[in-house]
Amino acid sequence: MKPIRVLIVDDQPLVRGGLRMIIETRADFAIVGEATQGLEAVAFVAELKPDVVVMDIQMPILDGIEATRRINALPDPPSILVLTTFERDDYLHEALRAGASGFLLKNSPPERLLDALSIVASGESLVDPAMTKRLLETFVPRFPRKRSDLLDALTDRELDVLRSIARGFSNAEIAQELFIGESTVKTHVSSVLVKLALRDRVQAVVFAYEHGIATPGE
Repeated sequence: MKPIRVLIVDDQPLVRGGLRMIIETRADFAIVGEATQGLEAVAFVAELKPDVVVMDIQMPILDGIEATRRINALPDPPSILVLTTFERDDYLHEALRAGASGFLLKNSPPERLLDALSIVASGESLVDPAMTKRLLETFVPRFPRKRSDLLDALTDRELDVLRSIARGFSNAEIAQELFIGESTVKTHVSSVLVKLALRDRVQAVVFAYEHGIATPGE
């Protein structure tokens, strides 16, 4: 089995070194490069074809938000795991819009970072319910509620699933909540993403709140 190819992007050498030490403890990960700012990251992704990018946000020349946006515009882009803090929630909102696949606090334990890399590399998204709740309670009310004709294509059950995704529920938790099988949940989740033209669950969370399918505090 091929190792998961990881690109580290951070302007601080100590942070990059720490991330490298953590990631190299696992044989199923391989670090293919380190970038010190966003422009370099975009170029490295095009050249090195990593599976996952570990992305800082605040960097010189080109920040992690714009780098995420440009990487997602490339053919067959990798998953992007953003490392962040609660201090700049506005950055988180913009990173969501740019297409990041997951978010992790910089003070998270090493094992959580490794788990997060595995999750986003598999094509899933990592949405910390506490982080998502804070982010959306702070910023979604500032944006006018939208109406999308795409919602008309969803069945009642798919709307239920979308609401559960917005609450940060896993597939197993959605299955328990709606009294359906987990395989059925997976089918509904895939259908929701396709019908709404969304990349992953992270974008589904934002869509649900921006379109009034879910509201902060639910």
